[in-house]
Amino acid sequence: MKKRRMFLAVFILLLLTGCRSTPFDGHTVIDWVDFIQLDGKEYNGIHSGVLADQQYIGEKMGTVGFRVAGNVTNPSYKLRNGDAAIHEKGTEIFSIKDHPHLIAVKDTNTINGYKVYFSREDTEYLWHFKDMPIDKVKRIEIYETNPPEGDQLISELTENEEVKSFLQLLINSEEKPDFWPNTERGDPLTYTMVFYTEGPLAYKYDM
Repeated sequence: MKKRRMFLAVFILLLLTGCRSTPFDGHTVIDWVDFIQLDGKEYNGIHSGVLADQQYIGEKMGTVGFRVAGNVTNPSYKLRNGDAAIHEKGTEIFSIKDHPHLIAVKDTNTINGYKVYFSREDTEYLWHFKDMPIDKVKRIEIYETNPPEGDQLISELTENEEVKSFLQLLINSEEKPDFWPNTERGDPLTYTMVFYTEGPLAYKYDM
């Protein structure tokens, strides 16, 4: 009798869950990395860098053919040329002049209007704060990131002395990975710092 009851319980459970997506039926919610597949290479988004100037945008290389986020639920899906994680079909893909391992797409929500990607096969991720050449920083922009209308430029440092002073402040600061802002009076203000050196990418960090 106990075995029969257990069998019935399992059978009812299967009926209740039969219409839901499970890891066993190949239909799962996938948290896609921001990527673009182009010419047999996977390009990943550079989250700590922005295009320094639109003059670096080169020729059109192709367009996005398929957006996988929200459309692909099979974790065994094989990427194809033209696939992108978050960009819609038809989004144009551009080269970066003299930097064949970089590509860019227009993005109105990104500072300077383009999102930049790097080829994982050709280079490592080189845009951490420790990678930034401090002695080559020529200009610093500070944006407030909270307004609903998007990033708002609130300060620009161009004089050599003020640039050096700001950089020294960052170098002398102490990291606190466990820091948690006080939200009793609402959401905290957040800011984005952009450091311009040489080449097509400026370094971008939040604070």
